[in-house]
Amino acid sequence: MRRMQRSRFAFGPFVLDPGVGTLLRDDTPVAVSNRGIKLLAALVGRPGEILGKTELMDAAWPGTVVEEGNLTVQIAQLRKLLGPAADGAEWIATVPRVGYRFTGPIEKLDGVKQRSLPLPDKPSIAVLPFVNFSSGPEQESFADGLTEDLITDLSRVAGLFVIARNSVFAYKGKAMDVRAIAKDLGVRYLLEGSARRAAGRVRINAQLVDAVSGEHLWAERFDRSLEDIFAVQDEVTAKIVEALLGRLRAPPPRNRPKNLEAYDLCVRARKLIDDSPQTAREAHLMLTRALLLDPEYAEACRWLAMNHWMGWVHWGEPIEPNRSLALELARKAVAIDPSDAGCRWVLANLLAYERRFDEAEAEFAKAFELDPNEADAWATLSDIAVLAGQVEAGLEHIRKAFRLNPFPPSWYYLTLGAAQYAARDYEAAVETLRRDETYRTSSRRFLAASLAQLGRLDEARAEVALFLVSNPHFTTRHWVWTEPFRDDATLEHFVDGFHKAGLPE
Repeated sequence: MRRMQRSRFAFGPFVLDPGVGTLLRDDTPVAVSNRGIKLLAALVGRPGEILGKTELMDAAWPGTVVEEGNLTVQIAQLRKLLGPAADGAEWIATVPRVGYRFTGPIEKLDGVKQRSLPLPDKPSIAVLPFVNFSSGPEQESFADGLTEDLITDLSRVAGLFVIARNSVFAYKGKAMDVRAIAKDLGVRYLLEGSARRAAGRVRINAQLVDAVSGEHLWAERFDRSLEDIFAVQDEVTAKIVEALLGRLRAPPPRNRPKNLEAYDLCVRARKLIDDSPQTAREAHLMLTRALLLDPEYAEACRWLAMNHWMGWVHWGEPIEPNRSLALELARKAVAIDPSDAGCRWVLANLLAYERRFDEAEAEFAKAFELDPNEADAWATLSDIAVLAGQVEAGLEHIRKAFRLNPFPPSWYYLTLGAAQYAARDYEAAVETLRRDETYRTSSRRFLAASLAQLGRLDEARAEVALFLVSNPHFTTRHWVWTEPFRDDATLEHFVDGFHKAGLPE
């Protein structure tokens, strides 16, 4: 791959670094969301040009159908953060019925120094998104699914350190040198490749690279019937393990779908669950269809369970039947595939919300026994530990999750911020929670509580007002009833912050 240096963009007192997702004002970080960074990068990358609304939505919500109102909200938030330019004009101008354009002068800064993470004490690998060489974009989910499955399979191999899906997909479509990517992610080895699917056959090219020496440790081309795709995945996994650990073996077999349409639906759906209530409903339809096509597909059961849980905990859906359906589906997923760590931690989380804590702990332990690299499980366990009063353990769990997933989904910041609040590190909690936008409707309450504990009551009240716009029926009493608290002192600490901030009782 050709090395492409990251560029920064300077305008007024600001410096934008899209590669690492930061915006500085006079060298001080500005709390801007991920989507805000993407929108701003699209606009400053073509200053003076009119960018249509569709183009901007594709930049901020790639591969996702969202309402135009989401774009309007993000642009408004960017304008508020940027403030007026020196001449009093707005940095981002509206072009009625068309889109937006960036109006100020831009200076492009090259040669950004890359940050690096220390290498783990075991062979470490990231699977880069496989390039889709199939005839149409609708086949993109196939290449993505191949990438994700290889990540899952390698994660289950004892002795390997494997970067999570969310972080590697940050590099999708980007032409960067493998050494720069390896430094970003803190790994030594990278797997890269391509996939082509046509006329009932699949062609896969894969190569394993030592990013330190630049040496290619293994490369192979597979040309098989599409029905053999999962056998090919097992073969690739075994050969990578042999190259890294010196023995030809693969992890224990796991449940595979019997229907490729169900597989495609599940790959597409799992990208949508965390995004918004609208995309979660779309995911629900896809996963329901996948299970109709393949009733014994454990991963589809697992993600549909998670979708039901998200509905009543985060998106304001009715508690029942979502709560009972989530638990039923999670149990079914584990029954179908007891060796799938993902199914185990989803069930563990749901059992915790049922206050069946001993069972939950057993399921978490089994999940980590099966896959110690399961970043989402560590992040989820962090939340459960904090509510149990095990704050230091919770902080350690979420730190481990961030190391396995350096470019995580937004909810990791909510989890970290809540843990920092519980630890009474309110300044850190404010900094963390202001990085979180996707989950802002959930995290604003923790942000408000942190500000209130710092005595910044005007800011806390403003956050509460914004939170209640999206959550008009919220009460602290109902939240306490919903969350699986096990420690009275921790519960009282959260309630105290909520009351000081002015959240309804």
